[in-house]
Amino acid sequence: MDKIFEILKIHGPLTGKELKEKINDDSLKIWRLCNTSEQIVIKNIGKRYLRLDKHIDGYARLSPSILREFFTYTVIGLKEDIENIDLKAKKLHEKINKISKDKFELAKDIVKNLIKSQINYREIEKKAAFIISGDIVYEMAHSELKPESSTGEMIKGSDLDIIIVTKYLSDKIVEELDAAIYGQKFYFMKNPAYREEIDYIIKDISKVKRQLSFDSFEFMIASKILNEGKYLGGSILLFDEIKKMLSDNNIGQKLKILEEIAVLERKKAIEHLLLAEESMSDELYNRLFFTKEESNEIF
Repeated sequence: MDKIFEILKIHGPLTGKELKEKINDDSLKIWRLCNTSEQIVIKNIGKRYLRLDKHIDGYARLSPSILREFFTYTVIGLKEDIENIDLKAKKLHEKINKISKDKFELAKDIVKNLIKSQINYREIEKKAAFIISGDIVYEMAHSELKPESSTGEMIKGSDLDIIIVTKYLSDKIVEELDAAIYGQKFYFMKNPAYREEIDYIIKDISKVKRQLSFDSFEFMIASKILNEGKYLGGSILLFDEIKKMLSDNNIGQKLKILEEIAVLERKKAIEHLLLAEESMSDELYNRLFFTKEESNEIF
């Protein structure tokens, strides 16, 4: 604890990640000390939202994880330094908002140029809706470097999760569109100026209708993604039709119930982590403190 006080006294307020880099101690131990000291103020930035995880009973948990929230979205400082804590928190919030906005605008540009590049672009504009989901729509995108799961390429933080829903679009045009966006995926991942991961899926409206049954983990994920999704391009009429289908199937209400469960589980997890002994099993650590994110599954 004395070491944390000394670092905060010298350097002023820090994010959890910055504090971890300076103290080089166990992450859970640092988190516990910061959360139990009356002399330390912790200020969280952004919001918590529902994530579905097939490794958890009931599937419902909150994102970001406790560790991710502490590292990326939390400012820690001494009680006597509240003014600088507020200032650093404000700047951090502005940074996160900018990252989210920049990624959203990049996704819009990619979609706009992608549609224009297709021979049958007028068909695509009428019969395909491009939707973005994930961290970006919650204005919680980050740019921390991480390896892409299939290639190991280092990419800049939150993925561009793009869902393309089609209606009466021919198989040939869908294949051409798939090939084009896959090319963009490779380009933006490899290009040092971007290092962005495009995670995408193309599916017909008939598949969306089946998925809104909400009766399997995969269908729950698909429904959640569409429910949170924002319009990127293509047919706004089809986008509105999808949103109406979600409403007609009470998807928002079903997700709200899951989120309420996730909030209670987060509270229990925090209480357990604060009271638990210093060591715990890897399974318990990963379930409570740093639940591994689903591997960008979109269905």
